[in-house]
Amino acid sequence: MSDRISPSQRTNSRPDELVFAALGGLGEIGMNVYLYGFGPPKARKWLLVDLGVTFPHESEPGADVVLPDLRFIVAERQNLVGLVLTHAHEDHVGAIIDLWPSLECPIYATPFTAGMLKIKAGEFGGTITLPIKEVPLGGRFDAGPFNVEFVSLTHSIPEPNGLAIRTPAGLVFHTGDWKLDPTPVVGRPHDAARLAAIGDEGVLAIIGDSTNALREGRSASESDVAATLHKIIADAPRCVAVTLFASNVARVASIISACNAAGRTLVVAGRALHRIIEVAIETGYLPQGFTYLDQQRFSDLPRDKVVVLCTGSQGESRAAMARVAEDEHPDISLDKGDLVIFSSRTIPGNERAVARVQNGLARLGVDIITDAEALVHVTGHPRRDELKDMYYWIRPKIAVPMHGEARHLKAHGRLARECGASEAHVIGDGDVLKLWPGTAGVIDKIPVGRLYRDGNLIVPDVEGPVKSRRKLSYVGIAVVSLVLTRRGEIIAEPGVVLEGIPAADRDGDSMREIVLDAIDGTLRSIPPKRRADHGMVQDAVLRSVRAAINEAWGKKPVVKVLVSVVDGKT
Repeated sequence: MSDRISPSQRTNSRPDELVFAALGGLGEIGMNVYLYGFGPPKARKWLLVDLGVTFPHESEPGADVVLPDLRFIVAERQNLVGLVLTHAHEDHVGAIIDLWPSLECPIYATPFTAGMLKIKAGEFGGTITLPIKEVPLGGRFDAGPFNVEFVSLTHSIPEPNGLAIRTPAGLVFHTGDWKLDPTPVVGRPHDAARLAAIGDEGVLAIIGDSTNALREGRSASESDVAATLHKIIADAPRCVAVTLFASNVARVASIISACNAAGRTLVVAGRALHRIIEVAIETGYLPQGFTYLDQQRFSDLPRDKVVVLCTGSQGESRAAMARVAEDEHPDISLDKGDLVIFSSRTIPGNERAVARVQNGLARLGVDIITDAEALVHVTGHPRRDELKDMYYWIRPKIAVPMHGEARHLKAHGRLARECGASEAHVIGDGDVLKLWPGTAGVIDKIPVGRLYRDGNLIVPDVEGPVKSRRKLSYVGIAVVSLVLTRRGEIIAEPGVVLEGIPAADRDGDSMREIVLDAIDGTLRSIPPKRRADHGMVQDAVLRSVRAAINEAWGKKPVVKVLVSVVDGKT
């Protein structure tokens, strides 16, 4: 490789280092953004791996998705040699459309991931053109001092890749999301021989998926789910609806097969599913001759001859299944005796939303099957025995757990040591871990944070509108309007609007009257000449209103005081 540096150059002129850091994905599940840096501390070249989103918590009202704060790598973008995508899940690629314009680097992806990204970019009306460099399965490419090989694994989406990242310092294996599934329904099974060959080459470090590091045994195969779905759909007396992660093409293929075996017609509801199916057909993961009906045709079909595939397995309020559960979908309705299969797991944080949808379906008289009742979903991540297999093949010196909450990372670190890794480093977002030379360890901290997609805008977490809405949701708002002359004379009764604040205190006294009394007392306490200082009046009224409501209610609301100044002539 042209950018490789000889040992003599490294020794005599530049103190090169190989470092790893995350801008998201360590201590959380989602928002995966990883960085590899090579070179001297002041002039490193950087390789970015994945650029994903996570979904907002209930304490982040109004936010559509959560994105990583890229300020560190934006400042270093002249040294950014590329963005490599391990696979097409939103928690690995979902931030690209919003944030790539701040980076403007090449994007490397295998065909299915590239196809998904092109469709997403196209939905923006051609306003963004991404420089996607499509790499074949098992392909290799150079980006600055990094030589990257895509290594085929299995997961819950086509073309999940581990990355063998070769550098002058040694080889790092970045697993991406993976599991070991010898019968994945679509796509290649994992290549154990290739993994063992990488291990034989010598691996400095593994950066590895930790999601199921607390779970013993092995994950079940996608083909086991296919068998279960075949039986359930064949035995169902009426309409069957299935909701799932839209990206699970293998699951879609299994449902297609079950429909064909049962003599049923497949109906698809939800834009994300249409998009995935289109790319899967183009890239050969679904048959070219496969046909299905759009949701408008649902009512034309006998209820015992249809399976409807719906978005919304995580309780998303605007997705097809949530609208069906509220009996508000324009084309699809379910009734007593119909069956809904939740062919998914509930992502932590989405429990209430999913329960709300399932309760709505239950009120309609619909029967429900989840993964608690039958094998209708399998994880896409490795359990402990699969992790042991990976360590048997790769044999790294250093292990760095990623993709997991703190408890998952800790458990993975312990397991890595048991499997022979001489070092295991459990770090968090923003920690800069030196992998080479010498002993590995955290040597620096880079800024990290969260941004929100809020409607059509990207807004900050700190002192942004989402934070303001969060406070409003807890304590409400009081708005006071004052009309004063330039000399501070009061020429109209104060106006008061209270939202999200109780109407009365515990004694039944009107909160509005309490606020008006506080305003009146404050204005009377300020000498007439001093009321000409409108800013001082505004601040004094704000503080007195907040204090009065706090005394009556026990909470301090957001208070806004609007002062209108007139010339005093009547």
